[in-house]
Amino acid sequence: MTEQRRLSLPLNRDELKTLAMGDACLLTGTMYMLRDAGHIRLLAELHEQGSLPYGLDGQAIFYAGPTPPSAGRPFGAVGPTTASRMDFAAPELYHAGIAATLGKGVRSDEVRQACIDTGSVYFVTTGGAAALLAKCVTSGEVVAYDDLGTEALRRIEVVDFPAFVGIDTAGACIYD
Repeated sequence: MTEQRRLSLPLNRDELKTLAMGDACLLTGTMYMLRDAGHIRLLAELHEQGSLPYGLDGQAIFYAGPTPPSAGRPFGAVGPTTASRMDFAAPELYHAGIAATLGKGVRSDEVRQACIDTGSVYFVTTGGAAALLAKCVTSGEVVAYDDLGTEALRRIEVVDFPAFVGIDTAGACIYD
């Protein structure tokens, strides 16, 4: 087993280039949660403004919908959502400045190409471990789209959040 890489969020683009498909990582810092319906609104704002709103440039988006607070934590569970559901938006968001996405499962060829073109990565997290992942979240707040409930845009702080590099900046994919 290889040693886990410790990465600070927001991610450094030069450091992203040193990651290889399959690298085990522990992420610490600020990331954002967003899923399906929120992506439609984010794309609309991107088209209207011409740049990413809410300070998302250079950030990581975790595809997850949290459960209510539990056990003294901001969320009881934060399990990854099937990432391919966000493939309609991911390439454009990478090109607009998103540095990384996190989810589970295979991505499209368009997402892989966007990782190559922009020097971005896709991280995979473990499905079925939502309660364990929630222990890595120290705070969370809604940033936008509160009416979408679990699909709202949330800023969260994480400590030692486990993830694997699913697609690296050269396009190597863990599912090949």
